[in-house]
Amino acid sequence: MLVILLVGMPGAGKEEFVNAVNGMGFTVVRMGDVVREFVAAQGLPLKNEIVGKIAGSERDKHGVEIWAKRTVEKIKNMNPNKVIVDGVRCPEEVRVYRDELGNGVVVVGIFATQKDRFERIIRRNREDDVHTWEEFIEREERELSWGLGNVFARSDYMLLNTATLDEYHNKVRKLVQELEKEKV
Repeated sequence: MLVILLVGMPGAGKEEFVNAVNGMGFTVVRMGDVVREFVAAQGLPLKNEIVGKIAGSERDKHGVEIWAKRTVEKIKNMNPNKVIVDGVRCPEEVRVYRDELGNGVVVVGIFATQKDRFERIIRRNREDDVHTWEEFIEREERELSWGLGNVFARSDYMLLNTATLDEYHNKVRKLVQELEKEKV
């Protein structure tokens, strides 16, 4: 099984990575969706500060790898051949994926500038996203405090997302084709 773990700061291009491989047979699992499903099941609104608070409190109660464990459960129930996991945040999560899903797990780091990422987030206007620069910085600090920078620095592969969308999509497809040859 090929499992691609995507890591990047909010707005870096994880969703566009997924869009680029649409039609290539990947099952996509978003860790953020697992968190949002949990929050919604509690009857709470999907606002950035609430989602972040619940995500953090579940990490405090059950360990920092709780969302990876819940996501792995979801993946195993689907039994896919090729998976993309969007939203890995800490080294402990990577360890859970590698322990549970085997040596077909690779980490792909996606980089974009802070300015570009903020502008993308404002444009996409997701319900649980930030809406001001101050909220953006606060979210970045929270995500970095979870260890995202450590996972990013240790990525198996790195993509730079600062060119056009078409160029980025082409880079993504080329990398994924190489990974498929190696891992599947």
